[in-house]
Amino acid sequence: MRRGFSNIAQEAEDGEIDITPMLDVVFIMLIFFIVTASFVKETGIEVNRPDASTAQSKPRANILIAINDIGEIWIDKRRIDESQVRANIERLRAENPQGSVVIQADEEAKTAKLVAVMDAARAAGVYDVSLSTEAR
Repeated sequence: MRRGFSNIAQEAEDGEIDITPMLDVVFIMLIFFIVTASFVKETGIEVNRPDASTAQSKPRANILIAINDIGEIWIDKRRIDESQVRANIERLRAENPQGSVVIQADEEAKTAKLVAVMDAARAAGVYDVSLSTEAR
């Protein structure tokens, strides 16, 4: 009787499919897609950007700064005081040294606030500063 039971167990083991290699492949593919995925960065607010006929796309814009119509500065979905702009740009620049700064200023934003943000970016060592506009 015991001999018959072991034959049945052995037949059950032989009939199973080992899915471990398939799980390994799926796991490696998951890691590949996570590493190669591009993430969309947002400033945290929506601004009415001015129109420009010569607008060009900026592929490596990693540091996005928004200035709304009442002069508030937003970085990474957080409202930032003007005195903290340089420190935040330095922190983001340390995370990605190849990135550039793109300022999304509202049409109604004061030029003085825009110039202050540009100066803070240059003081942080970022000289590739662009303004975001709407393409016509």
